[in-house]
Amino acid sequence: MRRYFILLSTLFYVQLSSAQVRNIIDFNNNWKFHLGDDSTAFTTNHKDASWRKLTLPHDWSIEGDFSNSNPATTQGGALPTGIGWYRKTFVLPAVVKNKNIRIEFDGVYRNSEVWINGHYLGKRPYGYSSFSYDLTKFLKAAPANNIIAVKVDNSAQPNSRWYTGSGIYRNVRLVATNKIFIDKYGVFITTPEVNKQSATLEISTSISTNYKVDQNVNVVQTVYDSKGVEVTKKVHSNLRMYFEGTTIAQKLTIDKPKLWSIDKPILYQLKTQIFNGGKLVDESVNSFGIRSFYFDKDKGFFLNNQSLKIKGVCMHHDLGALGAAVNTRAIERQLEILKAMGCNAIRTAHNPPAPELLELCDKMGFLVMVEAFDMWKKKKNKFDYYADFEQWHEKDLLDMVLRDRNHPSVFMWSIGNEIREQFDSSGITIAQELVKIIKQADRSRPVTCALSEWNPEKNFIYKSGALDIVGLNYHHDVYEDFHKYYPGQIFLGAENMSAFATRGHYDMPSDSSYFWPAKSPQKIVENGNADFTVSAYDQVSAYWGSTHETTWKIIKKHDFLSGLFVWSGFDFIGEPIPYPWPARSSYYGIIDLAGFPKDVYYMYQSEWTNKPVLHIFPHWNWTPGKLVDVWAYYNNADEVELFLNGKSLGVRKKTNDDLHVMWRIPFKAGTLTAISRKNEKIVLTKSIKTAGSPYKIKLTADRNMIHANGKDLSFITARVLDKDGNIVPDANNILKFSTTGPIHIAGTDNGYQADTLSLKSPLRKAWKGLALAIIQSSLKKGHSTLTVTSPGLLSGTIALKTTD
Repeated sequence: MRRYFILLSTLFYVQLSSAQVRNIIDFNNNWKFHLGDDSTAFTTNHKDASWRKLTLPHDWSIEGDFSNSNPATTQGGALPTGIGWYRKTFVLPAVVKNKNIRIEFDGVYRNSEVWINGHYLGKRPYGYSSFSYDLTKFLKAAPANNIIAVKVDNSAQPNSRWYTGSGIYRNVRLVATNKIFIDKYGVFITTPEVNKQSATLEISTSISTNYKVDQNVNVVQTVYDSKGVEVTKKVHSNLRMYFEGTTIAQKLTIDKPKLWSIDKPILYQLKTQIFNGGKLVDESVNSFGIRSFYFDKDKGFFLNNQSLKIKGVCMHHDLGALGAAVNTRAIERQLEILKAMGCNAIRTAHNPPAPELLELCDKMGFLVMVEAFDMWKKKKNKFDYYADFEQWHEKDLLDMVLRDRNHPSVFMWSIGNEIREQFDSSGITIAQELVKIIKQADRSRPVTCALSEWNPEKNFIYKSGALDIVGLNYHHDVYEDFHKYYPGQIFLGAENMSAFATRGHYDMPSDSSYFWPAKSPQKIVENGNADFTVSAYDQVSAYWGSTHETTWKIIKKHDFLSGLFVWSGFDFIGEPIPYPWPARSSYYGIIDLAGFPKDVYYMYQSEWTNKPVLHIFPHWNWTPGKLVDVWAYYNNADEVELFLNGKSLGVRKKTNDDLHVMWRIPFKAGTLTAISRKNEKIVLTKSIKTAGSPYKIKLTADRNMIHANGKDLSFITARVLDKDGNIVPDANNILKFSTTGPIHIAGTDNGYQADTLSLKSPLRKAWKGLALAIIQSSLKKGHSTLTVTSPGLLSGTIALKTTD
């Protein structure tokens, strides 16, 4: 029996340290921004008084208007791109005097160039890489001003198959260290042995020095549990430090370790301290989790020696109405919604993610496949990364692995997605090189590539022999015969489904007039819906994919099918297949762009969780006598009985491998009620009522209290209700959002893929009775309100509080 066995304990890179030895300074505030090119903007005497003041992270594209004429095309979200400049004037604080200082960028899209006090530091083309520059020799001591300038060039379009955003869209910080210091990403922890009695930690620590002569140092490493109690310590004494740097290896043992898992993501902390001449000169604290996992070719995936089906989704990096600008709370909300669905894994499609995503996955209990590239040397867009691949791929890939290799959530690497080198022999040599780069930095995880060519005889990336796991995109019809085509190999569904849906819109699956020729894009446009919608029943998919139920039925049936990643978890900006403009966002998501679940969300919840689920749809507002297909997703029950106005319409039970049950009934106004039963006892009851005309607006916040840090968010849902409190399923009233107090509207949305109003607008039409406002805090504490008005409707108001 072939196994790919891994035992690993990992950390996420968050450096918490004593102020006197290492300073980490938030560098996001007090920037100035200019949209447009300016050849002298890097100079110290450039006049920037008229430039816009802002706080990073920042995405200027999301602030623009949707337009079919924007060169990014609808694939890139039909939003503006261009060139932008950022400048910041700052004085070094006294605490960093005589220290080494570097600036760290978590991500800039795209082609960033950086200057400090007029000195050119370098360029980074790839918009998803984290990178840093040493500023030390170019800085001026206080009280002199220092000026940093960043040029961002995202003008060459199109350069992506999805929305990228533009600007310094991830976080920035200054890191100040003494002359002896722990390298960036310099602590790497693995656990080659884990059992119930103990876990062995192997720690590699890289240390550098600016001294011209050798130094002796002591390295002290201490492990603390999740409550801050010391559990073990190791001292490496009289280590000789050389000018070119030193790497040391230490082993520590943790007795009766508490394991990290998706249900109990328990984290430890490792404190690393460097002493020179009896003085503490550097310190870092890194969180990590202990867990083991392996893949078995016959039995699938195991976490901590327990079988676990990978129930994953693919996620692009945009945050809906916030665009690409990173916000921790917005990512957390997405993960909360996915966690409630039963999702346990994320694939970062198709690029390295923001560090905040991985930190949250560590804390919340998600597995993560981190993916590097969407193309290698062969382009998919006219101006994409292919032109930079030859020069930059080794640096970009290595930086990704070094940054992310210690997260307990990260369980595998992907070197690419649907790479065109699959189809010729160049795929062999490039795949071998990329895997070698990864293995030099991390041998503790398997490497895959998301392959769209299923035939092993035709796929040169597979034929390279470099991959640990075969990651297949689509082609669900060959999954059950995987071992026939790939004898002795391990299976993973790297990307699946590509099913289309618009939340709240329904074309009857049983209606023969509903015609969707998915293999012909032009016919899709000709025979699709005039309002650019797709039915929310699980009945439509792209020609290369399947409906949600089709592929999941296969994956759940066989142990050797270790799991899958659904395309996609959320709708995302860009790639609005199957429609042309004015569609500007995707239709693939289980959840719409605003974060409102589509009906198929509850199919996954009924399959991926043990909590009782009963969900019936569609809405109950139709033309009298129209035949309506009523679907029900349920679990933890033997049957579902449907009632209309108290009269039974029959009992339905799942048979064979059914994932839903159905009734086809003529519409009559009133109340539709479903009751699920197990052993003749009621499990759940759900009702839908025929709604009247729009009457009032009701607001509901995911959180009524947020932090006054200028970053925290409250996501507020506006529902259009009738007089009796029923949501009006076809309500499209224009809503006006306004605030009072120390908050502002960061964006509005409704989840409709063809709404071309700016996502920053305070006006928004309801879509199928719903709309969303994203409220952001300021730095002030206090009480605030959001009010939503609409002509002819009773307004809605909700109170918020910003606090410490």
